[in-house]
This record gives sequence, C-alpha cells and structure tokens, in this order.
Amino acid sequence: MHCPAVFLLLLLAGGAEAFRICAFNAQRLTLAKVAREHVMDTLVRILARCDIMVLQEVVDSSGSAIPLLLRELKRFDGSGPYDFLSSPPLGRSTYKEQYVYIYRSHKTRALDHYLYNDEDDLFAREPFVAQFTLPSKVLPSLVLVPLHTTPKDVEKELNALYDVFLDVSQRWQNKDVILLGDFNADCASLNKKHLGELVLRTQAGFHWAIADGEDTTVRASTHCTYDRIVLHGERCQSLLHAAATFDFPRRFQLTEEEALNISDHYPVEVELSQAVCRVQPLGLAVLLLPSLLLPLLPLQLDLVA
Repeated sequence: MHCPAVFLLLLLAGGAEAFRICAFNAQRLTLAKVAREHVMDTLVRILARCDIMVLQEVVDSSGSAIPLLLRELKRFDGSGPYDFLSSPPLGRSTYKEQYVYIYRSHKTRALDHYLYNDEDDLFAREPFVAQFTLPSKVLPSLVLVPLHTTPKDVEKELNALYDVFLDVSQRWQNKDVILLGDFNADCASLNKKHLGELVLRTQAGFHWAIADGEDTTVRASTHCTYDRIVLHGERCQSLLHAAATFDFPRRFQLTEEEALNISDHYPVEVELSQAVCRVQPLGLAVLLLPSLLLPLLPLQLDLVA
C-alpha cells in the first residue's frame, strides 16, 4: 500500500491522548465552601480537566466535603468514574490540612501510598506520597509527591523534599517521580538566590516544568510562581508534552472577586503525551479503504511498468 494511504488509515484506526496531572491549592476547602453552588460549579469544571488532581488546603473535619465534591463531579462529567485518596489531617497546631488525590479510576489506580516519616519535624505538612498506574507501555507507573510548604520555612522544606525523593525511589525502586504543589517558591517566601541554591536545583535530573516568572496567583496585585511541578526520571521527562498554569478566571469568565471565592491560586498542570493509546473501531477505515486505494492504482502500475 502507498505510504500516504497507510498513514491515513492509521489516523482513522487509532489515536493518542494526553494524560493530565494537576495540583491545586484550593484555599481552605471546607464543607461550607464546597456547598456554595457557584464554588461547586467552578470546582467541578476545574477537576474534570484532570486525570489526577492533587488538592491542597483541604480543611474538613466532617469528612464530607470530598465525597460531596465527587458526587457533583460525577454528575457533571459522565466520561468515567472517579475515586479519591486522602491523607490524614496534617499540621503542628489545631489548624490542619489534608492532601487529597482525585483521579479517574478507569484510567489509573493507586498502587500504594504512605505518609512520609518526618522524624525531624522538617515539614509543617509532610508529603502524602502515592504511586499510580499509567496507561503507558513506556511508563507503567509514576510516583507523586505533593507538598504545601509553610511560608516561613520554604527553603528548609524544599531541601528536605530531596530526602523524600530518595526515600520514595529506594522504597519502590522507581525514579520516575513528580514533586508538585504550592511550594511558595517565589517572591518574599524565597528569593531568586536561595531558589537557585536548592538541592532540587543543583542536583542533576530534576526538571522544573513550571517556569520561574510564571504567575500562579489569582490576584492582579501579585505575580509569584508559588505553585510548581518538578519532574524526575528519563521516561517521565520524555513523555512531557506541556506544562502550564490554568487561568480559570479567564477561561470561565470570572471577575477577580468571583475567582477569589474559589482560590487565590491557579491550578498547575502537566500533560504526558502518548500516555494513553486508544484504538478506534476499524469499521470506517475498512469502508473507506477502497476509495483510498483506487486513486493510487495508476501510480502503482506506472511504477511496475
């Protein structure tokens, strides 16, 4: 068969789609906040874009906010089931937060998870690490390490995050790791000099996918790259297709005041290309095959002659 016909047939027969991993500081996500209709409507539209979403600042002693959010998410998005994985409440005082993974359970599943053993109390909210499957032959599993730093100890916590990476890679023998979350890694919390001196900057193999200078804050009066995604591992980095903030106020046409009811942070995200391969039914391609081949027959005969 002539090459263009083969190419067109392959396009008809199958395709590929990206796998999107997101992190979002949802700014004190309580049951009362989730129950507000306009907040819920925007949150589900944000969540529905992601195959795995890592929520931070979930503050819900009732344990009802995330189940309610998932119920509305399933109503909004009928493309497949969702599930979630939540850390225990974390913090040094009565104020505590949770990390929550919300993920499409028909595309990925949680293989294992653990709360990092922070013996030296370096983290205000120690990472809740999880290993997920990926629909990819190149990268069948991936480790996610979320962190929401406290602004007063950003440098100490981000340097300690390298030790978490070592612990993870030794425990699961997996160096394909994504570190992500509200690192507070900019502006008054961490100047450029100290940012450049971080172990995660000086040690080879780490790719900071959200570039310095990218604004991850909603307020027009601030311009800070607080939220970050850092990739490690050759296979993981080879699949990186795109990395960006998601400007939900602009996408959903919200005023700044309306957007701040959701969060003062933008979500950040990466897309892993060709992580998902889907096969389409061949019916259309088979039906069109004669019409694809007939125009090429004279060319083939001329070549034979």
